[in-house]
Amino acid sequence: MKLKIIKGTNEIGGNCVELKTKNTTILIDYGKPLDYNDRQIEITEKINAVLISHPHMDHFGAIEKLSNDIPIYCSKLSLELMNAPKIFVENKILDNNFKHFEKNKTFKIGDFKIIPYLVDHSSSDSFTFLIEADNKKVLYSGDFRNHGRRGKLFDILVKNKDIKNVDVLLMEGTMLKRSNDKFPTEKSVENKISQIIEKNNQISFIICSSQNIDTITSAYRACKRNKKIFVVDFYTAWILEKLKLVSDNVPNMSWNDVKILKKYGGWYYEKIMEHKEYFGKFRHEVFNNIVEIKKIKENPSKYFFKIGVGHIQKLLEDNNIDKANIIYSQWLGYLEEEYEKKEKIKIYRDLKEKYYWYYAHTSGHADLSTLKKFAKALKPKILIPIHTEYKDEFKRHFDNVLVLDDGNSLDLNRK
Repeated sequence: MKLKIIKGTNEIGGNCVELKTKNTTILIDYGKPLDYNDRQIEITEKINAVLISHPHMDHFGAIEKLSNDIPIYCSKLSLELMNAPKIFVENKILDNNFKHFEKNKTFKIGDFKIIPYLVDHSSSDSFTFLIEADNKKVLYSGDFRNHGRRGKLFDILVKNKDIKNVDVLLMEGTMLKRSNDKFPTEKSVENKISQIIEKNNQISFIICSSQNIDTITSAYRACKRNKKIFVVDFYTAWILEKLKLVSDNVPNMSWNDVKILKKYGGWYYEKIMEHKEYFGKFRHEVFNNIVEIKKIKENPSKYFFKIGVGHIQKLLEDNNIDKANIIYSQWLGYLEEEYEKKEKIKIYRDLKEKYYWYYAHTSGHADLSTLKKFAKALKPKILIPIHTEYKDEFKRHFDNVLVLDDGNSLDLNRK
């Protein structure tokens, strides 16, 4: 078996790893870089299949460039979550040749045997892959952590005997030089949100990814503790509807204290109606729990919103609301022009200037101590850094480290 990192040794995001035997070539992830100016992935040779670890753009965002005769393997929920931004933003559905895997169930692609293990991450249905061929084992960590609402998955994984002493561990290093001390867990985020809305009893908003279900759940639970009504837009309502595929414990539009904001949702609903067959009953059921602006204006402090950033600004300005809590719960890098559009950054700055602005966020990635626990438990023969800006730092903290650059190859049968 040969391994080549096509992209991901010098950055966070844009991951793509190639594994090859005599007869079969597969890719693990096929993502877009977080930096708009970074180079895109280019593949020139024949590929038999692509594995997608989870539905974040930096891991799947480039698959549209692939030929439809190349199978794309992902979970059912991942496909739904990959399609959501495509439909609501770009008005199209991914038409790749998708095939689905299930957690803990072995499947084969040519010479490769693959087992996907579910992990805790800020994206639902995130997976670590154990890949075997030519009597060699490679573990691709994907993005993971142990401090989210499914942190027990980490404990289960490190006790798994099948992943001990693998020949190669490809391990992410997003948080190698970052601290998670301020908000070490998702529970600490929930507590902070609860404190904010209790202290300043006024209309509140959270800025976070609609697909970060842990944070959505933290916000909802904080609302429940303070007897607030949780209001989402059509897009977020659809994401929560799809989460029913894997959990009955995620807030959704059928719950009495979860409402949907119809106002400012015309763009979203237009997309729903353009894809009637895809959305099915949702396009009717979504109106069963609507909250009107008139009701909000009667008692603004009763409501907590997860809606688009532009719609936050519009709702506040249109209704002459001069006091509000704005809770920012995502990576601070998105406040910089390197990683976000100028128009959105301007809205962030305006909201920060005019209203009460707070930060409450925990990383979707393992911190250094968790990475050390992971590597120590697995005892890989070779550890290769990926999804990191500090690959050369790995040798200070881990054993058996092999640092590769993008484009470098490793022949596992000759190492």
